[in-house]
Amino acid sequence: MRILLIEDDQKLNHSLKYQLEKENFTVDTCFDGEEALYYINQNIHDCILLDRMIPSIDGTQLLNIMRSQNNSTPVILITALGALNDKITGLDAGADDYLVKPFDFGELLARIRCVTRRPPLVHENDILTFKDLTLHVTGSRLNGPAGECSLSKKENELFQFFIRNTGQTLTREQLLTKIWGLDADIENGNLDNYIHFLRRRLNAVGSHVTIRTVRGIGYRFCPPEES
Repeated sequence: MRILLIEDDQKLNHSLKYQLEKENFTVDTCFDGEEALYYINQNIHDCILLDRMIPSIDGTQLLNIMRSQNNSTPVILITALGALNDKITGLDAGADDYLVKPFDFGELLARIRCVTRRPPLVHENDILTFKDLTLHVTGSRLNGPAGECSLSKKENELFQFFIRNTGQTLTREQLLTKIWGLDADIENGNLDNYIHFLRRRLNAVGSHVTIRTVRGIGYRFCPPEES
């Protein structure tokens, strides 16, 4: 799971990033609203942790921009503003949850788990399922009607991203940024190679799910009825 952490307190930012990465999250961090908006517009994160009082564009403004653009990424506001009116303002602006500083890290983890539950996806004990596929995330294994195969780290991450976004056309930029990062020096041909690998994995386990090429845009993870 990829998290965007927007927090201008450098000590807290680094501390949360360290703790989240220990829990096996991938974490992108930024310290002001302008930089945060760039990250948000990539639309590659599963959850956003957002401080309300940040430079250039404050957290409430960022939320308003996100929701006006139909960006539905779950957002947890993390802030020292704990008055009832502050909470109401934050939630009305589009936050999914509101956590007042100081907070226990265990509670933050619980809230992340809560806001990232997305039906109809089954997400129990590190297992993702879609149609005739079952992905064992930690074990890097893919199951289908004809059996099971092991996956490389990047194959696993790509399958996770596709399953979490079934029915959506994912651009090449989204896929490259999500899996390899914003600053990675990766050629487009590498993505094409990995899509080829994923299609071979689907065939190996006998799945009827397909990865459709959307010419000039990217790829779409399709159920059998759309194949």
